[in-house]
Amino acid sequence: MLDFDLAVLYEVQTKVLNQAVKRNAGRFPPDFMFQLTMMEWEEMRSQNVTASQNKRNTDLTPYAFTEHGVTMLASILKSEKAVKMNISMIETLLAGKENQKNWDERDRIGFRK
Repeated sequence: MLDFDLAVLYEVQTKVLNQAVKRNAGRFPPDFMFQLTMMEWEEMRSQNVTASQNKRNTDLTPYAFTEHGVTMLASILKSEKAVKMNISMIETLLAGKENQKNWDERDRIGFRK
């Protein structure tokens, strides 16, 4: 996902999101995020018209975030929405872990055969 889309999702300004990322650069290795090249950005812009980008500085290309980067963003942004999403992600991971534990126990006692 691109920085401006995530800013809408997390209910912050794109500038705020990017500042938070820069302040926490060590939390965003290359497999979490990268900046589009001008060629990539121009190609995307020619294929998609996004109203939210009317005010964007066209000299700067957006950052793209992988699923890991999206998750990390939720943990560093201070908006109420980001905090709620971070809590929800943690709860989902814990529920998945508990579910896996239950399946492992079923396998152990031979329930699933």
